[in-house]
Amino acid sequence: MKHVSILVPQGPCILSSVIGAFKVFSTVNMALAEQGKRPFFKIQLIGLSNETPLYDGLFVVRPEVLLKDASKADLIIIPALQGDIPISLKMNAAYIPWIVDQYKQGAEVASLCTGAFLLASTGLLKGKKCSTHWVAADAFRKAFPEVKLLAEKIITDELGMYSSGGAYSFLNLMIYLVEKFCGREMAVYCSKMLEIEIERKSQSPFAIFTGQKVHEDEPIKKAQLFMENNVSNKLSVDQLSEMFAISRRNFERRFKKATSNTPVEYLQRVKIEAAKKSLESSRENINEVMYSVGYSDSKAFRTMFKKITGLSPVSYRNKYNREMAVF
Repeated sequence: MKHVSILVPQGPCILSSVIGAFKVFSTVNMALAEQGKRPFFKIQLIGLSNETPLYDGLFVVRPEVLLKDASKADLIIIPALQGDIPISLKMNAAYIPWIVDQYKQGAEVASLCTGAFLLASTGLLKGKKCSTHWVAADAFRKAFPEVKLLAEKIITDELGMYSSGGAYSFLNLMIYLVEKFCGREMAVYCSKMLEIEIERKSQSPFAIFTGQKVHEDEPIKKAQLFMENNVSNKLSVDQLSEMFAISRRNFERRFKKATSNTPVEYLQRVKIEAAKKSLESSRENINEVMYSVGYSDSKAFRTMFKKITGLSPVSYRNKYNREMAVF
């Protein structure tokens, strides 16, 4: 029997990631019981207090075991944190040495969505790959530059540590873990029973690029706004650096530091985000959308679109444009 410890974070957390993890592993046990077999998972909720109120007290989670009394775990689940992450990390700092100790004793650890911040705080992810919600990617990179963040991935798996992308994509990681521990047949069964799409690998189609402006470099902010307001124009790094009276080398250095993107990467993301919005809401054909965001090379546009979103322009439009959808 595999002992699964689902942590119940103090302070704001995503309740569904606690319940969802519990539900998936419980579904395995129920399926085995129907076959007259013993349960595969022993599931416990581990907390720092007897009651954890969530969503302004609308819900209360009552962990079965307090951390100080927790026994050895085989698999630790870190649910998604919410709100002010640095404050949340301080509130849950007591979990960190326990997670490290359990991992050293052979336990595996899975972080769900922004639970990656707590897992990274243990130091166990240094030099290793990880994912988190795409909206938290820049904050994660700045907080943990030594971790190889793969923000486009829904699932990462390295040396007994797992992570999932954002929000409900944690369910894909749960199905992945079921397959790893219980086999493909059980994973398919849980996927069908819980109606969780199996084999999803990328969260890129869901990402919304809003521009990284949480910094204090005002000339760079102005350059970002200029890019966003001129998506149909062909802009160069030389043109932008001259416009703001900054040498090209210094402009590129400051831009990368402020936004975590080079100017060229940022401009590409701005253009593709504008193209996505057109594909979602208009009946323009692909070439019309391409020209409207400043591309003239069809192959280059389609290649960059798929690199950023994980989908071709046609697939993206069919997925998100209601008028173009085929029922």
